Amino acid sequence: MDQGTRDEMLGRLAEAVGAVTVTHPTRVAIDGPPAAGKTTLADELAVVLRTQGRDVIRATIDDFLFPRAQRYPRGEYSAEGCYFDTHDYEALNRVLLDPLGPGGDRRFQQTVYDRTADTALSPPVTTAPVDAVLVFDGVFLMRPELIDRWDLRIFVSTALEKTVDRAVIRERRLSSRAEVERRWRERYIPSQQFYFATVRPTDHVDIIVHNDEPQQPVWAPQTH
Repeated sequence: MDQGTRDEMLGRLAEAVGAVTVTHPTRVAIDGPPAAGKTTLADELAVVLRTQGRDVIRATIDDFLFPRAQRYPRGEYSAEGCYFDTHDYEALNRVLLDPLGPGGDRRFQQTVYDRTADTALSPPVTTAPVDAVLVFDGVFLMRPELIDRWDLRIFVSTALEKTVDRAVIRERRLSSRAEVERRWRERYIPSQQFYFATVRPTDHVDIIVHNDEPQQPVWAPQTH
């Protein structure tokens, strides 16, 4: 296990990306609970990789949601609904992960859904260079529908209780503290506990970043 500055950790992650040897774009998963710091880490890693001359495709699971009318058949606070009814994995594989993978034509779309407008999207198809890097963040990325689509797997680990406090700060302009706490304690945290119990995501990843203290992260390469 290594501990260092944020920049040191990002440098190690960029080295790990550079060490992947595939004949198609490198697909990097950044998994972890809500408010663990996945998006921030993915954005920072993308900057580092671009400064190294890599062509980076930045995408997120939030752009592969089902429309709102389909997402809550079990109720807005259902943990089972969070895990089973939220994300369109078939579309994610079809338009992004498979085209960038072995045997793919590298013609991809990086979103199918506009969360703000709650509408489906069909952006122009783009062709990725063969040495491009997809940096993809989201929850539940090690689940069976996706597990074999990644060339490098990173898990951002944070104490689940700490994610509640972060979420309250992050969403204070949009939601009350009571609303955020209810969503985390009834929906998001139990869905993560279910994910850990059934999928054991940290058993499948290459690197775990312990992000309780973002400016002094601890990271650990995993051996399988």
